[in-house]
Amino acid sequence: MLVNVFLGVPYAAPPVGPLRFAKPEPLLPWDGFLNATSYPKLCFQNSEWLFTDQHILKVHYPKFRVSEDCLYLNIYAPAHAETGSKLPVMVWLPGGAFETGSASIFDGSALASYEDVLVVTIQYRLGIFGFFNTGDEHARGNWAFMDQVAALIWVQENIEFFGGDPRCVTIFGESAGAISVSSLLQTIASICDCSASDSIALLRCLRAKSSKELLSINQKTKSFTRVVDGLFFPNEPLDLLAQKLFHLVPSIIGVNNHECGFLLPMKEFPEILWGSNKSLALQLIHSVLHIPVQYLYLVANEYFHNKHSLVDIRNRFLDLLGDVFFVIPGLVTAQYHTDAGAPVYFYEFQHRPQCLKDRKPSFVKADHTDEIRFVFGGAFLKGNIVMFGLPPSPPIVDTAQGRVLGKYVSLKGFAQPVGVFLGIPFAKPPLGSLRFAPPQPAEPWTFVKNTTSYSPMCSQNAVLVEMTSDLISNGMETVKTKFSEDCLYLNIYTPADLMKRSRLPVMVWIHGGALLMGGASSCDGLVLSAHENVVVVTIQYRLGIWGFFSTGDEHSRGNWGHLDQVAALHWVQENIANFGGDPGSVTIFGGSAGAESVSVLVLSPLAKNLFHRAISESGVALIPGLVKKDSKAEAKRIAAFAGCKTITSAVLVHCLRQKTEDELLEITQKMNFFTLNFLGDPTKTYPFLPTVVDGVLLPKMPEEMLAEKNFNTVPYIVGINKQEFGWILPLLMGFPLTAGKMDQEMATSFVWKSYPILNIPEELAPVATDKYLGGTHDPVQKKDLLLDLIADGLFGVPSVNTARYHRDAGVPTYMYEFQYRPRFSSELKSKTVIGDHGDEQSSVFGIPVLQDGASEEEINLSKMMMKFWANFARNGNPNGKGLPHWPAYDQKEGYLQIGVNTQAAEKLKSEKVAFWNELLSQEATKKAPRSKHVEL
Repeated sequence: MLVNVFLGVPYAAPPVGPLRFAKPEPLLPWDGFLNATSYPKLCFQNSEWLFTDQHILKVHYPKFRVSEDCLYLNIYAPAHAETGSKLPVMVWLPGGAFETGSASIFDGSALASYEDVLVVTIQYRLGIFGFFNTGDEHARGNWAFMDQVAALIWVQENIEFFGGDPRCVTIFGESAGAISVSSLLQTIASICDCSASDSIALLRCLRAKSSKELLSINQKTKSFTRVVDGLFFPNEPLDLLAQKLFHLVPSIIGVNNHECGFLLPMKEFPEILWGSNKSLALQLIHSVLHIPVQYLYLVANEYFHNKHSLVDIRNRFLDLLGDVFFVIPGLVTAQYHTDAGAPVYFYEFQHRPQCLKDRKPSFVKADHTDEIRFVFGGAFLKGNIVMFGLPPSPPIVDTAQGRVLGKYVSLKGFAQPVGVFLGIPFAKPPLGSLRFAPPQPAEPWTFVKNTTSYSPMCSQNAVLVEMTSDLISNGMETVKTKFSEDCLYLNIYTPADLMKRSRLPVMVWIHGGALLMGGASSCDGLVLSAHENVVVVTIQYRLGIWGFFSTGDEHSRGNWGHLDQVAALHWVQENIANFGGDPGSVTIFGGSAGAESVSVLVLSPLAKNLFHRAISESGVALIPGLVKKDSKAEAKRIAAFAGCKTITSAVLVHCLRQKTEDELLEITQKMNFFTLNFLGDPTKTYPFLPTVVDGVLLPKMPEEMLAEKNFNTVPYIVGINKQEFGWILPLLMGFPLTAGKMDQEMATSFVWKSYPILNIPEELAPVATDKYLGGTHDPVQKKDLLLDLIADGLFGVPSVNTARYHRDAGVPTYMYEFQYRPRFSSELKSKTVIGDHGDEQSSVFGIPVLQDGASEEEINLSKMMMKFWANFARNGNPNGKGLPHWPAYDQKEGYLQIGVNTQAAEKLKSEKVAFWNELLSQEATKKAPRSKHVEL
């Protein structure tokens, strides 16, 4: 489960100036958006003590900064959480003996993800800043505890907006606060040269000191902790417990079985760890625990009886320390809560973390704080979290327009997190005069742009999008859909270490959706990027009227969506190196209309040298209806719905540019895109706004350019699915197939009514249906065979012909047929449909790897496909070690059948291709007059 992370959210006013040694004050509101993507500065503390931990545990610390302005919290919320979700909230109070610590030491992502809870980690003032007191009303002390209360009040007031339940808040924490000390006023006054005779004067003097001066006082006194102030602590904790004056809430209290095994004694008396005699142990007991001499023999008899070796005495001494400082106080506290009638649970943690096996002596068991790694799911964030280390700061990368800030997302089993940048603009918003115009370079910015959330999808028919989403799922969590004309953005997923100059292969995904719908967020590049060590880029482009409206002349040539794709590829060439990608190794790949777009870009002179390999998954430029010489008929229909005059193209374009986004959406719905007219004249049906021959992006019709070998000769994978028209497409396009049966006459009618997507005229429809359906009288089989007929005409035959053209041009070419039914397929889809349109995309993007309940078979299939695709992106050949052999598509026409049994085969649909080519060539030679309405 993905997690939304909010870092450095302020919960109180900065405790500086007159607010030093004062209760935290509510935060002043701010205008606009607050950038909550970077870890906050640590509260002022002695960094040497942190580095002592680093030295002792032999861990590496990322760089961090400290500040008195430090009252911030971090929030980790499951991505699905929203206002009203009412998820349980867990608020973490970090330890560190009230002297060190940070909200950012432990990452709450794994706990939030695995347990579907909101995790909040807070910071509070430490040392002298958090506990200095004068013993009177001028500085009561306990400022750190007041900070914690302020953070909890903030949680009560705000956590519901993050999807949390303010009535279900659990506070949890470790260490910090076992020992109280007496007043230090005289010592402090002496050190800082302030008078201790007057609390007001002392307070004024200390508030005038710099942070570093106070830290110096802290280092010399070393002991600041809680006091009985009459407010936060009305009395001593033991008295409050005995009087049952505390909140009766369920509690978990726990200890580790070696609380003083290594970390704590290593700081104070490291010599004891290598062995101790009884005399040294008793001296330390007397000095550390302040046990009177006359009672030492009782302690010695209890812990050291019959112990003589240095090792045994050391072990018992360390046990004694753990008992006194942690175990006994914990048990006493638990007993008081039990006696008061509050539910109490107690644990002892007994596991020695594997990650510390080489950092602590072998005799150490579960040391102080060892449990925290497991509470926060550190085992699931391997490589991202180091014990006592800060997680990596969010990545910031320079682009030609300005700096962008992303986020790191970790996958289990991968040490290097993936840098994710969402919603990077690659062109100006195509608004106003830029509607129906080529994309322009994005304007530069001087600030760090927050690119951690998806941009809106390009304007499209929301009803069609919602219906599609209800019918199919790519297996990922649903992203809330927003739409806008301001939509020319891309997403980047990079596994590269951005501190180094990596040159990883780049894979640019172009989404499908009939050139009418879809978005860059429909496919998440995280798994593909992490598993195959490639940079994945997903792009958006204008759709429908906004992306393909054309008057057929210089006033609106059309193909705006494809020009957006070219602009995105230019941006990749200029900027992807800064994200660890190699601009000299770019593969474009896409599905459905995205695959058609790939095919168009392979043909286009505008895209020359912008990419180096290409993959078309279920779509090519030869698909009937998606590419036309012009779309003047569609333009006239749009003009009629818009109420725009068509005196000249310029007048029409000017009129449409004045329309609001909502007005164009209303026109879009009236156009009934992506549906066929089964009652009227199919030659007057326009299911698409097509790619057109504009003389710029596309100089000629694809058949001509392919026959002339006039295209970008890059290695090419062309593929189809076994049942391209098996379920989702006929359902969306309105085929009346609910009866599940078909006779020959009805099938012939459907073929003719499918003229806009097949180009089969009425007189030839019986020839096609007889070829496919003539061998059976079974009405159910006839229905299935009709769907095969349409799948071949729409996808199979154009794909094979495209592959042949590329092969004949001497280009390395590969073909596949996907023959697998994904686990997440809709229950509405017939169990007999295997390899429906779009089914391969989940495996290409590694979705089964993240899914709960995915079978090993499907996970392995996905890993194999990711490897094939990435190998091709690396070197133009999908083959590699441990993979089934994928033959090149040469004169033998070898291809790969991908499914439960992945294997090589030959002559994909060769008989059907021969039939269709003959059928359409006969029609082309005799039907020149008819071509006028065919090319509407």
